[in-house]
Amino acid sequence: MHMRLKKWARPELAACPFFVEPRPQGAYGAPGPELAVFRNTWRQRFPNPDAPIHLEMGCGKGVSTAQMIAENPGINYIICDISPDVLGVARRNIVRACGENVANVMILLTDIAFIGSLFGEEDLAERIYIHFCNPWTERTRQEKRRLTHPRQLIQYRDLLRPGGEIWFKTDDEILFQDSRIYFELCGFHCDYMTRDLHASGFQPNYITEHEQRFTEEGIPIRFGIFRMTEAAPSFDPTRFRLTPGLRKMILAKLDAETGKQENE
Repeated sequence: MHMRLKKWARPELAACPFFVEPRPQGAYGAPGPELAVFRNTWRQRFPNPDAPIHLEMGCGKGVSTAQMIAENPGINYIICDISPDVLGVARRNIVRACGENVANVMILLTDIAFIGSLFGEEDLAERIYIHFCNPWTERTRQEKRRLTHPRQLIQYRDLLRPGGEIWFKTDDEILFQDSRIYFELCGFHCDYMTRDLHASGFQPNYITEHEQRFTEEGIPIRFGIFRMTEAAPSFDPTRFRLTPGLRKMILAKLDAETGKQENE
């Protein structure tokens, strides 16, 4: 879903003290070598550099993000999106919830496909949020664009502290099932899973704009917490393809493990 051009977004972001746009970029949108200067600098951008870091991949309009930031001043948030128009709206929502002098958030304009080039060992996060990303279910070749695809999860492993978590929400059953497989193959253990988040009573749950609409339409929200393990993947994620046979085999294994845990 594309947002209409907002002429005010760029000027407001440029004047925002907690907005960052890494430049320049190389050919075809790939990060240039100059972006390495951002590595190992993110903690120092916050007044409290010792606070835990949480990253949000694809923050959208920041409706739930603003509430989360306001209620957790002891956590430093870095929220990412590729659209300046979307981030302009997110900035306004954050300021509305937290005030102009909010100290625990950085807004990052970047292509998440290259997120790994911006962070170093001193920037490691405790948690990553991926909420209602594009499912890319129309064509098989588009699967690699998913924010939960193995080529992304490999990058996220380098952004997380040992034992760090990824919190994932979606309304799309196909994306949720495929993502369970991606997490398993990339060394993430499922600590919690529900196919109806609002009925589960899980807290805290900061409700996004998409989530509110889907819930009103009677669509259940799928949610999982996936913890990074020491077991690193042993395959090339750039060449990975989820075949029907592999999908069926791994889901059967995961469902059997989930059933066993629920019965214990």
